[in-house]
Amino acid sequence: MRNRLTEVFSSQAGDGEIPALTDGTVLLETGLDSLGFAILVTQLEEELGYDPFSLATEAYYPTTFRQFVDFYAAHQPA
Repeated sequence: MRNRLTEVFSSQAGDGEIPALTDGTVLLETGLDSLGFAILVTQLEEELGYDPFSLATEAYYPTTFRQFVDFYAAHQPA
């Protein structure tokens, strides 16, 4: 899961560079703007077959890459 999220996340950089994605990487410091994140989540939904933000019962806003990965893993359909 983590590797796939890293690949898709990095593909959103375009010509810009995204810093190395470690557990503590702050998502707002990656250079992706709100449109970039929306595209990222849409691409992940297409590739993974689910959107954890739609499946979650409460709004959640991960701040670090680890929280982002853990959120996807926790809401993965069985």
